[in-house]
Amino acid sequence: MAIENSRRLWLKQAAFAAAASVFAPRMLFARAPTDRRFVFIIQRGAADGLNTVIPYADPAYASLRRELAIAADTAMRLDGTFALHPSLAATGELYRSGQALFVHAVASPYRERSHFDGQNVLETGGSRPYQRKDGWLNRLLDMLPGQKDAEAIALAPTVPLALRGKGQVASYAPSSLPQPSNDLLLRVRQLYEPDTQLHALWEAAMDTRGKAGNARGRQNPAELGKLAAGFLKRPDGPRIAMIETGGWDTHAGQNARLAAQLKNLDALLAALKEHLGTAWDQTIVLIATEFGRTAAANGTGGTDHGTGSAAMLVGGAVQGGRVIADWPGLGQANLLEARDLRPTLGLHTLIAATAAECFALDPRRTLQTLYPGQSAAGKLPGLLKS
Repeated sequence: MAIENSRRLWLKQAAFAAAASVFAPRMLFARAPTDRRFVFIIQRGAADGLNTVIPYADPAYASLRRELAIAADTAMRLDGTFALHPSLAATGELYRSGQALFVHAVASPYRERSHFDGQNVLETGGSRPYQRKDGWLNRLLDMLPGQKDAEAIALAPTVPLALRGKGQVASYAPSSLPQPSNDLLLRVRQLYEPDTQLHALWEAAMDTRGKAGNARGRQNPAELGKLAAGFLKRPDGPRIAMIETGGWDTHAGQNARLAAQLKNLDALLAALKEHLGTAWDQTIVLIATEFGRTAAANGTGGTDHGTGSAAMLVGGAVQGGRVIADWPGLGQANLLEARDLRPTLGLHTLIAATAAECFALDPRRTLQTLYPGQSAAGKLPGLLKS
């Protein structure tokens, strides 16, 4: 029996590995019977919201940021207070066409400055680190009608915490191994056809492999967006997705590093829009980070761990062309602990409101399911098109 169990485990891993050779890393999908697509992009490392959505009209911004300050005439002006980083050119065009909005001075309930703890709070929906073991995105999947047999797919070596929970999740890691020949795949299929369990695993892996097309290994941002769109636009494809991005921790040399990070994010979003086609009209992409960065520049051309940051909503279903902010100001008396942008809106409020609007769920029930025991922190206007 032990030998047979080991054989089954080996085959499961082999089947997943064969399918994984065509996947980009760090993407997760979940099927749902709806035309709406909800994509969560996490910015791991504490993205600098102040130099992403720039409060150029705040008199304290330039003096706090010194050499890191981005001049308004080099950025895209969004309104009389905020401008968008010049690396987000495609996202700026989405804003102009009413398909992107930005939410500033936003943060989770977490008030310390540990990446691990901050990401734990962001992904679990707890009010403190390690309070919960499941993720809010997994709980959202469970709220959707007809989701008893839904399955999420993690295109990563491990499933991120936001998608962990009682919902079914399979994990795939990218591979640089050579493509298996069709003859080999046929022989393996024939080998396991008599075994009901193993045959089902193999067929599921091959089905996912076929949906991925010719994608292989690690992808650049545009290819990653194209691959994600390929899954999301299929009639039988997933309706909930998560994409992880890293490298947002900019303690030194921030201007060049942040510009590169935002350019990659911009390319990812542009590719999603291009390759989703008409499905883009039913898509909402929410982009957020675990916490922001200090209001003032440090001594090494960067910024340190802070609190308040900026989040983005992008997609054809977004009621865009707006910046939503109860702006606290960057004057010394207005900063949190005399160093951070003070948050005036809870990130959990934004996420729950977006999810409820996206899938026509009850807002209060959505908030309490995704963020048990927490109340709304701040008020939001309608975020999506009806």
